[in-house]
Amino acid sequence: MANGCIFCEIVAKDAPASFVREDALTVAFIDTRQFHLGHILVVPKAHLADIRELDGETGAALMAAVVDVTRAVSSALSCQGISVWNSNGEAAGQEVPHLHFHVHPRWQSDRLLEVYPSPPGSPDRATLDALAASIRPHLLSGSAA
Repeated sequence: MANGCIFCEIVAKDAPASFVREDALTVAFIDTRQFHLGHILVVPKAHLADIRELDGETGAALMAAVVDVTRAVSSALSCQGISVWNSNGEAAGQEVPHLHFHVHPRWQSDRLLEVYPSPPGSPDRATLDALAASIRPHLLSGSAA
């Protein structure tokens, strides 16, 4: 457990939480902030600051938990949609430095998570291809499609 991490305290059951799911590697619990009722956090039990520290086994378990929780929220709340999001680092808006995914029920026109502060650009194919070529050498596994 990382010192002072609220999610590690929740995992250890040293802090209160309303759990909805738990397995060997992950837990899911109701977020204390509810824009729409049903906002759930899915976290690995191991303290990982963000997705860049995630290993394959924990990643597979985490994604399985996210899928399971997403289906459960959708079924239980009959919402019109679901947003699943993850932020990595302070510049991206990560508030708790323990990897977590938000599962949030959505309704038409709720304006939650309006992503772009202004309309995004549409670079030409050569620019996009150059960007892809600059990223590929940094991949640890897999190859370009």
